[in-house]
Amino acid sequence: MLPRFFSLILIFCSTAIYADCRAPIKMAALTWESGQFTSALIKQILELGYDCEVTEISGSSAAQENAVIQNDLQLIAEVWVGRSEVLQQGLDQQKVQLVGNTLQGGAQQGWYIPAYLQQQYPDLTDLDSLSQYAHLFVTGTTTEKGRFLNCPTGWACQTFNQRLLENTGLLKDYQAVLPGTGAALDAEIASLYQQKKPILFYYWQPTGFMAKYNFVPIQFPVYKEKCWNELLNARSQNRCVSGFPSSTLSVAVSQDFAKQNPEIIKFLEKIQLTPEQLNLAILEMTEQHRSPQQQAEIFLQQHPALWSKWLSPNAAEKMQHALQPAIPAGNWQFNKQFYFPDWDIQQFLNTKTKSVVDVLATPLRQVSAAIQRYMVQPVITLLIGVPAWLWIVLTGLLAWHSSRQIWFAILSMFGLFVIGAFGLWAALIQTTALLFCAVLLTVIVGVPVGIWMAFHPRSYRVLQPVLDVMQTMPSFVYLIPILMLFGLGYVPAVFATMIYAIAPLIRLTALGITQIDSEIRESAEAFGTTPRQRLFWVILPLARPSMMVGLNQTVMMSLSMVVLASMIGAPGLGENVLIAIQTLNVGQGLESGSAIVILAIIIDRISQAYGRKRGQPNA
Repeated sequence: MLPRFFSLILIFCSTAIYADCRAPIKMAALTWESGQFTSALIKQILELGYDCEVTEISGSSAAQENAVIQNDLQLIAEVWVGRSEVLQQGLDQQKVQLVGNTLQGGAQQGWYIPAYLQQQYPDLTDLDSLSQYAHLFVTGTTTEKGRFLNCPTGWACQTFNQRLLENTGLLKDYQAVLPGTGAALDAEIASLYQQKKPILFYYWQPTGFMAKYNFVPIQFPVYKEKCWNELLNARSQNRCVSGFPSSTLSVAVSQDFAKQNPEIIKFLEKIQLTPEQLNLAILEMTEQHRSPQQQAEIFLQQHPALWSKWLSPNAAEKMQHALQPAIPAGNWQFNKQFYFPDWDIQQFLNTKTKSVVDVLATPLRQVSAAIQRYMVQPVITLLIGVPAWLWIVLTGLLAWHSSRQIWFAILSMFGLFVIGAFGLWAALIQTTALLFCAVLLTVIVGVPVGIWMAFHPRSYRVLQPVLDVMQTMPSFVYLIPILMLFGLGYVPAVFATMIYAIAPLIRLTALGITQIDSEIRESAEAFGTTPRQRLFWVILPLARPSMMVGLNQTVMMSLSMVVLASMIGAPGLGENVLIAIQTLNVGQGLESGSAIVILAIIIDRISQAYGRKRGQPNA
């Protein structure tokens, strides 16, 4: 009797070991729609069917892939096979395992145009016709070439798209534009689509974005594996042209996790969705404003016959009992000790944004093109025309003149030399041009507003909350609407920088004026000065120290927007940082980050020195 009892215990324990997780699972929190839905689907099955404790960890794709190699993460729910050098290194080292094929037929990618454009130009179907119709995609900003929207900065598709433009001869007619991030690419395409403008762009699916709009692919030659490998090599001289491969979507798991959880690996090997199922789920998730977790739960409730084939009988039974009816939209949500109403202003704001884009996008993009052509581009041309050695010398002279300290002048010159030695001089010039234009426009707008507010105290009290919102609102919030109105590149980055950095200049200009002793104003008035003379001869000179502090803060806040500006297609040092983040290139990130720090220190010390009163000691 006793041996039989122990045998039952052993059988029970062994069953539990293989049915449940051996340890808590750290899972990558993915940022793209299909990855979010697939992650939520797998997470719920692991939690409800296999009693796993699952935690999602955010991070860039490269960082997450590196974490799986190190077993700091155990699972990435969706990886595009063959698209990541980091993941390939993990596979070569046998530290990562790819499991299953989560999408039937694989993921698709290619070049697309709107269906309304092809209806208007039926011959616009393939690569040969793109050259003929290049004039349709000219934006009129800085070049007469058509605009091709490339993929997000740092992705592998950036390389093969550029190579395809070169190898097909389209580079003479088209210019590849880097949007910075996937969100910026989506916003630009959606804005142009809403205006029924011509668009040529690279994209991939499954995504809700492709399901929402009616796009048609540009026809390419058949896929050739050998040629495709050459297209992935930026240094290759091979002039071949190939169509796009279908990418297998798999689940990446650490090797240690795979060895410890064979039952979970069996489940991951079986999970598979059709393109129609995944596209519909993503579209519903987007249109109904559901979280990935809510959409995954609804999907599991609607397709029990599908997921029951993936799971072991024991896990399937647990899932069946665990799934609860979804909470209908509009119901109050219970959060521990309090009921919250389900308020949603997203639809209202999105509708209003679309209305504004319909009315203002075309004229504002014309303004954007004019600013780009007549302000930004001349500044860049002027800065590039100055030899690097002369820039270094002039910076040294300016540093000495502001601080009267020779050591600061020498260090400033050496700092610029280091940036050039890193190979970042061209990026430095682009960043300086962006900074100059943003600060110039900020001063033109901010100083008069600050002066006006100083003489109108009631207006200051009204505008103060507006300035608080402008200064504290996360920059990402207004990057997208500005992008949809003004397009990609320098100009939206300039306006986003202005909104973020103008508040301290307005505040400190008004503060400097209001703190001037009233007796000084009365004395100036007694000498018969006009209001204009008092402003320019008395008030502004006395308010100069406070205004310079505001200018210093504005410049530094503008510089802090450099990396964010790269996310909406503005080139410069921030673009190099973004590429380093996307590719997990530590060396490139440190070089570009150091260059930004050096530039920030030089500008900060010079502006502080000029703002300091005569005879005031250096900080």
